[in-house]
Amino acid sequence: MIDEAIVVYFKAPHSFTAEDIVEFQCHGGVVVASMILEEVVHLGARLANPGEFSKRAFLNGRIDLSEAEAIAKLIETKSIDSAKILARQMKGELKDFVYKIREDLIEILAHVEVSIDYAEEDLPSDLIGQISDRLENLKDLLKTTYESSKKREGLIEGFKVAIVGKPNVGKSSLLNSLLNYDRAIISEIAGTTRDTIEEEIRIGTHLIKIVDTAGIREANDDIEKIGVARSKVAIESSDIVIALFDNSRAYDDEDEKMLNILKNNQKNKHIIKVINKIDLPNRFDTEKLDDFIKISCKQNSDLIIENLKKILDITSSDDSILLTSKRQRIAVKSTYEEIISSKNVLDEGELELFAFHLNEAISHITKITKNFERDEILDKMFGSFCLGK
Repeated sequence: MIDEAIVVYFKAPHSFTAEDIVEFQCHGGVVVASMILEEVVHLGARLANPGEFSKRAFLNGRIDLSEAEAIAKLIETKSIDSAKILARQMKGELKDFVYKIREDLIEILAHVEVSIDYAEEDLPSDLIGQISDRLENLKDLLKTTYESSKKREGLIEGFKVAIVGKPNVGKSSLLNSLLNYDRAIISEIAGTTRDTIEEEIRIGTHLIKIVDTAGIREANDDIEKIGVARSKVAIESSDIVIALFDNSRAYDDEDEKMLNILKNNQKNKHIIKVINKIDLPNRFDTEKLDDFIKISCKQNSDLIIENLKKILDITSSDDSILLTSKRQRIAVKSTYEEIISSKNVLDEGELELFAFHLNEAISHITKITKNFERDEILDKMFGSFCLGK
């Protein structure tokens, strides 16, 4: 079988007409490749397991864990922004960052161990001060990297945008307008949306996940109460909140409640306040809001898209190191905490305890790139790859 397949596959090109080649490419190529694959498996070969090539490269020291994670995420990414960041990590950007932190910590540790072993020798009088300054710089760098990465998580997974407001302000209409098709049911009956609806769209180079929420009010039944509770969770977990207010209705207690919820969340997320239904007579007191835009989402949502794009463009313009997984963020946070602990005991002159915390810090930061000792952890990680990658 394999001989026949190879003869067909490698037959001299001049013996084919143009029509033969097109026909072969459309139909025969797949068949021949399948015949060859079946035969080599029959002769003793086996198919590659998911992620096997990347796993072998990792075990053989060709790539580290940060680069392996970048490969896995790059396979699945739907965002141009994400692809650019992951490509940089595949080239070793995060590995270099970790190496620099590790080398600085090891050098500081060496100085301290000299102080411990040769306490009676003449050492620079300002050595402790120099060490403290270097640790402060490392602490600031780790804190900035961690906080920046938390704010920019959406660059990898997609930014989460919650559409919120009291019932019947046009949340579902806005969702449908952004998606350009009728995804959500629209009704004049208050409380039609009783659960969150989530969809993905692309704005420029950015991927966003839009969540249409249930109207926030004092619910009348248990199902609606669950929907309202989920709406509040969606606000807390979102990167951007689009808060809708109804131009055709007077400002009331439900609007006041909505503003209070926004105030409690405004420190850690972007909020776009929108007065909707401007095609209807105005009854809403606009002085109750500051920094808002006015639209009719039944006509178009271009102004909202422009505002979203501005926010996302600013976020993605940051070229600093991005920690792309929860595992990496935990490692950096743990390193940061150990450095704080080490500085506290350094100030008290406890050099042995200081050395312990510094060793812990080195251990945490190298978890981003070093080998795991347990094979099942590796199998779980690389098993999420595409076949053969």
